[in-house]
Amino acid sequence: MSPKRRVTCVANRVGIDGLATAVSEAVKEYATATADGIKKAASQSADGCVKELRSTSPKLTGDYRRGWKKTKAFENAASVRYTVHNATDYQLTHLLEKGHAKRGGGRVQAQPHIEPAEQTAIKEFEQKAKEACQP
Repeated sequence: MSPKRRVTCVANRVGIDGLATAVSEAVKEYATATADGIKKAASQSADGCVKELRSTSPKLTGDYRRGWKKTKAFENAASVRYTVHNATDYQLTHLLEKGHAKRGGGRVQAQPHIEPAEQTAIKEFEQKAKEACQP
């Protein structure tokens, strides 16, 4: 058996004078591609979180369930931040997630649906971000 040989291809020949700029350009290109991949991963993870929340949220009239939205809170050249929130009945999120006291005494049982969706979105984002960082 012959050992596997590694084949590399040099597209552009660079002299010693242009080495610093060539390396700098390659690093900038990698950073831009990685940042774009991570931005895409963040958007997809937020979309997945909204989809999961819409399917697992408690449904009485359906307004709360349909109210989940994704908004872009911040973006620059290197990063992006999305917020997943309930646009229609935001007051109910804490009460449904944690439970609350009844007016006549007793408690309403918690219906956790936000935290599991958040944890799923975090795992999904981490996986997609790792894939985006691979050259």
